[in-house]
Amino acid sequence: MNLVHLEKEVIHLCLEVGEFMKKEQSNFDLSKIEQKTSFNNLVSYVDKESETRIVNRLTELLPGSGFVGEEGTDRKSTNGYQWIIDPLDGTTNFLHGLPIYSISIGLAYHDRMVLGVVHEVSHGECFHTIEGAPAYCNGKEIRVSRIDSISQSLFATGFPYYHTDKKEAYLEIIKTFLEQSHGIRRLGSAAIDLAYVACGRLEGFFEYNLNAWDVAAGGFLVQQAGGIVTDFKGGNNFLYGGELCASGHVHGAMLEIIRQRWSSSH
Repeated sequence: MNLVHLEKEVIHLCLEVGEFMKKEQSNFDLSKIEQKTSFNNLVSYVDKESETRIVNRLTELLPGSGFVGEEGTDRKSTNGYQWIIDPLDGTTNFLHGLPIYSISIGLAYHDRMVLGVVHEVSHGECFHTIEGAPAYCNGKEIRVSRIDSISQSLFATGFPYYHTDKKEAYLEIIKTFLEQSHGIRRLGSAAIDLAYVACGRLEGFFEYNLNAWDVAAGGFLVQQAGGIVTDFKGGNNFLYGGELCASGHVHGAMLEIIRQRWSSSH
């Protein structure tokens, strides 16, 4: 498997699908959306068509590979490789014309991440990495922030649509970060949040009720850029465990804030 060649092909694919998204958004009809499993979990024909294009091309690039995709693609692998994809991360932003949405494509080999690409469509920034290599943005190497104190840090999070029984504990965590840091941003795309941690624009990102396709590529980017990615307990169950904390040099301090309040909600 030539990961360098594969990475180039995936980047090119993201650029192509990103152009399709931008064209569709320019004349997007809000009536062409449907509810997924609940209110605030929306899907458009752009999501579905993008996933179809991505899956078809990735199947050509790596025959026999499996898929886990947000819009329903679920295929078992026959060669040990599995693509974990979100064709449009930030659907709600897209639907409302907010220019913060991305394509997220991760590749795992026997559960070990080997490739990650997050393409931020509106500004044409493609964050990419492969196993054994640095992380890049449009070909320029990126690294996590060197800031090592909460008080100098800027963070990102999200507001989950489910498990509202945990919302009070989560709001307490957010309140603490707001009081002790430069602030918190809510961008609406976990993949972009993670890419921004990887390139040092954010010192950290945390959220719960996430899916593998939200974090596979972005989490790998953070790791390859010198950062740390864990679940809220500090363990490695962040890909399928539903909760994630990612940062550069403030990880321990972030986990301390999260643990104190999160553990009491369980």
